[in-house]
Amino acid sequence: MSDLLEEELGTWRRSHYSVDIDPSLNEIQVIIMGWVSSIRDHGNIKFIMVNDRFGHIQVALKKKDSSSILLEKVEKLREHSSIAVKGKIRSEAKAPNSAEIVPLELKILSLAKKSSPFQMQSRKPAGIDTRMDLRALDLRRSLLQSIFNIRYTVLSSCRDFLKEEGFIEVNTPKIIATATEGGATLFPIFYYDREAFMAQSPQLYKEQLTMAFENVFEIAPIFRAEPSRTNRHLSEAISIDVEKAFVDYNDIMGLLEKMIVYVIKKINENNKTHLKFLGSALPQVTVPFPRYRYTELIELMQKAGESVSWGDDLAFQKLQRLEDLNAKTFYFVTDWPTAIKPFYVKPSNDQPKECESFDLMFKSLEISSGSTRIRRKEELIERMEKQGLKVGAFDYHLKVFDYGIPPHAGFGIGLERLIMSICNLENIRDATLYPRDIDRLTP
Repeated sequence: MSDLLEEELGTWRRSHYSVDIDPSLNEIQVIIMGWVSSIRDHGNIKFIMVNDRFGHIQVALKKKDSSSILLEKVEKLREHSSIAVKGKIRSEAKAPNSAEIVPLELKILSLAKKSSPFQMQSRKPAGIDTRMDLRALDLRRSLLQSIFNIRYTVLSSCRDFLKEEGFIEVNTPKIIATATEGGATLFPIFYYDREAFMAQSPQLYKEQLTMAFENVFEIAPIFRAEPSRTNRHLSEAISIDVEKAFVDYNDIMGLLEKMIVYVIKKINENNKTHLKFLGSALPQVTVPFPRYRYTELIELMQKAGESVSWGDDLAFQKLQRLEDLNAKTFYFVTDWPTAIKPFYVKPSNDQPKECESFDLMFKSLEISSGSTRIRRKEELIERMEKQGLKVGAFDYHLKVFDYGIPPHAGFGIGLERLIMSICNLENIRDATLYPRDIDRLTP
């Protein structure tokens, strides 16, 4: 039955999006296209709300003024159906953008067969697994539309900022022969006749590329087999990776905080309606961001009664209890113990037990990690051996250091965690289109 109601697009093409519809176009004929988000019947008049990628358009159908063909189609229409409407714009103060469409013709392009299993207008419509099972439908929700429009601004503004700062965008392999940061969180795959792995990070490749291009960045997936069931971990995430030659970790922290300020400025400029819908203000940021040495935070946690020792990682739950930190937005934790950082992180010249490293935090959530990198082959080999890594497996990387690799530093930002902080999200899965975690491999 539904197939008989559905029509082909034919020669129809959209003339206007929702954002283009306004009272100044009164009586102009247009063609709009989108999906039906609601149908309201008020007896002699029926309102159909049509959504497109930019917002809502109200279609107002007076039954006495409509053809029998049009009325018959509308009677069969269901929410979520994709339609095209040819009609005239009419000024209407109560409609979105103060204008609505009076339909002359309507095409049902794809008729919805089922009702949504969750409420589309609610901010918390259902359990996350129910939503993820129908993620494409879930993404029609205005809340998620706002989040992903902001996400797009974050990505484009990062690219613009880094281009202005003299960086070139690169793409590095995602199938690799050996671990970048140790083997505990690797996804093994079968690569022809041998074992390979999905890349945890572009770290070693972006270091090498500073030899040729000096300043490089990559925005791409990373894969980490962390058996974590938390609201802040993913097995596949997008990382914004940056590496710069002839600088150290202080310079790269300055670059990172400048980029965060630039990104937030662009969101304020480009996403006013999305921010309004989310109902949460963007973090207040000024440079320089506060900086805390790792040793200083350990002392603060010990004074607060936490059971931590120098050399421990800073647990998310314990950081949450430090009220001073959780009142802040972004801040750096610097000079971490060398022993708990990856082999390529440069130890401090004055205090080798500490290294030239930092984490960028948002309250108690880690957003980014970075450091000055070791540039001497002998030091790299020594650090690899201390961490129990097979030095021979890294020969492809180590031999580059025979040819004058420059001093360099860099960082990686977890895009989804950055979106969590900017949009005040509780669950990282709402910051990515199709989440991958320990329990989910579909859709």
